[in-house]
Amino acid sequence: MVKLRAKKIDLEIGKRMVLLHEQDALEIGTLAHDWVKISSKTQKTVAFLDTTKSYLNPGQIGIFKDVYEKFKVKDGTVISVSLARPPESIELIRKKVHGKPLSKDEYHSIISDLVHHKLGDIQIAAFLLAEQFHGLTMEEIEYLTRAMVDTGTTIDFDRSCFDKHSVGGVPGNKVTLLIVPIVAAAGLLIPKTSSRAITSASGTADTMEVLANVEFDAAELKEIVLRTSGAIVWGGKLGTAPADDLLIRIEHPLNIDPYGQMLASILSKKLSVGADHVVIDIPVGDETKVKTIEEARRLAQNFVELSERFKIHLQCGITYGGQPVGHMVGPALEAKEALLALEGKGHASLVEKSTALAGVLLEMGFVAQQGQGKQVAKDILASGKALKKMREIVEFQGGDPHVRSDDIKVGHKSVALKAPCDGFVTNVSNAAITRIARAAGAPKEKGAGLLLRWKRGYKVKKGDTLIEIYAERSTKLNEARTLAMKLNPVTIEGMLLHMIPEI
Repeated sequence: MVKLRAKKIDLEIGKRMVLLHEQDALEIGTLAHDWVKISSKTQKTVAFLDTTKSYLNPGQIGIFKDVYEKFKVKDGTVISVSLARPPESIELIRKKVHGKPLSKDEYHSIISDLVHHKLGDIQIAAFLLAEQFHGLTMEEIEYLTRAMVDTGTTIDFDRSCFDKHSVGGVPGNKVTLLIVPIVAAAGLLIPKTSSRAITSASGTADTMEVLANVEFDAAELKEIVLRTSGAIVWGGKLGTAPADDLLIRIEHPLNIDPYGQMLASILSKKLSVGADHVVIDIPVGDETKVKTIEEARRLAQNFVELSERFKIHLQCGITYGGQPVGHMVGPALEAKEALLALEGKGHASLVEKSTALAGVLLEMGFVAQQGQGKQVAKDILASGKALKKMREIVEFQGGDPHVRSDDIKVGHKSVALKAPCDGFVTNVSNAAITRIARAAGAPKEKGAGLLLRWKRGYKVKKGDTLIEIYAERSTKLNEARTLAMKLNPVTIEGMLLHMIPEI
């Protein structure tokens, strides 16, 4: 044990960490990424260690904001530092790395240590890679799901709740903004928690945030839903299944999405808000997460089997994911297109998909007879009841209840890409559309994105506008335009792609 003087580092890094000069670390017998115990006269805690040669002087300990806000330490305070024993869950992760199944208690131990910030990024990565390479049995997925629910906040509405979730992978998939008001207008409770974009051009929470606040705690969400029957909020502030965000943070740079982890992640978020009737949207296409109908059927069957273990009524809809849903991609543009559909001016693909999935929930809730759900959903949409309900939800979430599609402002910088020849649109690349929208600034810059004028099967003439790109800054617009010219997101039959030899 050594005694060092605290130096506050006003940085929040998302984990419990302290910084030592390499000389002091050597004296304690520690290395970077070890656990150390730090204690003052009145309190103590455990934190991860990183080391430096220059930022600190020997005899100092750097305390990051994540630690000092809880540890309540002042600059110059004498701190005792010693090597701490790593959590027992490290051995459990090592067990999974060797391909051995884990028990219910073992999964709970790992997830509990995760949400209490006792595991570092290296340990979390090892756990995820073990899942990726060795897989999970259905029993393990059940245990993992239960652990993710039990280590977070849960909400009980004291009545049946309905929910939907998309596996993702298709740009422009703003169907939640239609499904929630349709289902809520029918009198069913639908507390929809959504995510922000990670690799897409807009998550549902990013799109809804154009219209209203999406950050609420569990008590606030419950109040909104009990008064309006529906809500569309960001799940990150609720504290429901908090392990999910921590795991996704490591999955993203590794570019992995372990199969069992995905199932547990989705169902844990549904269970945390009390949903007992759920529809899962599984888009299928070459550039989606699920490539074939066979894969989709296997995933759907696994969702059903897992839901039965939790006594949830769940159905999966396998949907077309070969091109964007609707014509607009990016937060403000998607909010605009959703409102257009609620106002009765929506594009066919958006209305068809939204009413089909909403119809499944209406049948589950016995609001519609079997096989009639989609038509009932269309009738609610056409009657204006869904628009009225959406405005009510927007108002209770702090937005303008009189908002119209014309009110939504998109990026004031724009450029149009023209068709180089006559022909038919034979392909629209989901991956390219997403990359271009993100290059334009989406989802961080809400007005950024693109409008896809023509989709697969449409006939176009030379000079017709294929895509309009919108941005809030000229630099981002130029970046997106350059990328679009390189990626060729829309293919027209008869287009000359290459010359060999090149001229």
